[in-house]
Amino acid sequence: MSTVSSVTTGTNSTGAPTISGIISGLNTSALVAAEIQAESAPQEALQAQVSTDNTLLTALQTLNATYASLATQATEDAAPNAWNVFTTASTDPSVTATTTTDASEGSITFGINSIAAAQVDVTAPMEDSTTTPTFTIVGSDGTQTEIDPVSGSIADIAYAINKSSAGVSAIAVASGTDATTGAQIYRLQLSSSATGAAGAFTIYQGSPSEVTAGTATDLLTQSGSASIQSASDASVTLWAGTAAAQTITSSNNTFSDLLPGVSVTVSAMVANPVTLTLKQDAATISTAASYLVGSVNTVLQSIATSSAVTSSTDSSGNVTTSGGPFSGDGSIRDAADQLFNALAEPSSGQSPASIGFDINQDGTLTFDASTFQAALASDPQGTMTMLSQIASAVATQATAQSDPVTGTLTTRISSLTSDISDLNTQVSAWTTTLAARQTALESSYSAMESQMGTLQSQSAWLSQMFPAVITSSSGSGG
Repeated sequence: MSTVSSVTTGTNSTGAPTISGIISGLNTSALVAAEIQAESAPQEALQAQVSTDNTLLTALQTLNATYASLATQATEDAAPNAWNVFTTASTDPSVTATTTTDASEGSITFGINSIAAAQVDVTAPMEDSTTTPTFTIVGSDGTQTEIDPVSGSIADIAYAINKSSAGVSAIAVASGTDATTGAQIYRLQLSSSATGAAGAFTIYQGSPSEVTAGTATDLLTQSGSASIQSASDASVTLWAGTAAAQTITSSNNTFSDLLPGVSVTVSAMVANPVTLTLKQDAATISTAASYLVGSVNTVLQSIATSSAVTSSTDSSGNVTTSGGPFSGDGSIRDAADQLFNALAEPSSGQSPASIGFDINQDGTLTFDASTFQAALASDPQGTMTMLSQIASAVATQATAQSDPVTGTLTTRISSLTSDISDLNTQVSAWTTTLAARQTALESSYSAMESQMGTLQSQSAWLSQMFPAVITSSSGSGG
């Protein structure tokens, strides 16, 4: 009988244990593995392509997000009057102001006549009642709101007022006890929900029809009731003491129509007139312009980093080079050039360097704040116009790349994502094909081992049945 020269244990493609070379002496598991490894070359090439494409996809997505952020910022900067930014100063701290891009430089003086207030009243003392009353609140415009509490308790009356649409809030305040009955006495404190004369109200005990008939009881004129604060508008007067004197009112303490693009808020009565001054906010404008330059640089530097070619030396002294995901990518390079030109090329015949947008020797962009502020001081309108034109050009380039529907990067990302999906499908198909091939090879080798085992058994049987003949035959052949 033959001797087994090599036996290897393992598992086949289904995970079942196998014994390799038990009859033939061949390492059939190694032979199968080598064959599958050779036939896996196309799948490995596909997997390598998927890895490369995924690296590029990540880089494109990151760049697209950076472009999108720049597009949003530049579009805002290019909007009409976007650079109309102002500081406000008041001669009294009780007056503050906020501005929009519709404002303009200047100052105005006005006197404060009154501060907006809500109406506050308290009723005469009252106690819980065993009967359920009806109340009617009449607003300043004559609107009647019926109040129907679930009981005559003061708590239920206050609750019903608070839940009504009358615009009045109520709170029950303990006010001692009745000298005769010892019952707890309360006052209702009633307040209009909004400030201003329009929030004034009257409250009656009685139905709306009784109020109309004049038979309802006015709770705010009863003996023991009190007016704490009257509803009033805020009021200021411009050019007091002149023929042009003008009084402006507000139901709250903010005047949104005192000056175009300016909201003025007053918080206290002031004896002397207050002067409000608006000036161009050069510091904020300079910061915004600097941020625009920095954002463009962020995009350009990101592209440069992902386009760089690097070299390295291995332990054997061999030098290898590798490129970033954008190395040799003409469309990315062209987009970077166009973005650079949007910020660096002359606008209306004037160089951006005149307002502090400088180009360095290495091709990067920097912002010179002192040059910018000097230009803004000498020609505010021209400087802001140039800023808007540059921002518009930058927005056009950034949007062309990152638009959610038509952007160059957006469509490229979509296409590459689809390609990667297709490649992964092919990789999966190869996995199935290789698994089937491995099973077939293992079956073939198993059949060979079985055949050789059968032949070996037959040889042994013949040796036992005809030993002399075989020995003689062997000897004569020698």
